[in-house]
Amino acid sequence: MSTPLTLRTGVHSDGRPLLAVQGEIDMTNLAAFGGALSAALAEATSVVVDLGEVDYLDSGAINALFSHADHLHIICNPLLLPALRISGLTELVTIESAAARP
Repeated sequence: MSTPLTLRTGVHSDGRPLLAVQGEIDMTNLAAFGGALSAALAEATSVVVDLGEVDYLDSGAINALFSHADHLHIICNPLLLPALRISGLTELVTIESAAARP
């Protein structure tokens, strides 16, 4: 059974493409997440990935983000910040806490 995941595309308030993700990202839906991320980046050089409504992501999801680190701005659920710090992703990508948004 697949883990619930919703992917929406749009435009961020700064004009960059937006990939908004809701649910959990794990091995059951990693291909969908990775495909959406690659598709968004095929259209632009920089993409905002909103993980503010993601409660869990596994190492595969972190790896997918690493693969595109030079082209991402991440908005993330504060629950995910420890995993992103430990992985080292915070050293490569601008990461904004969803709680800090107006």
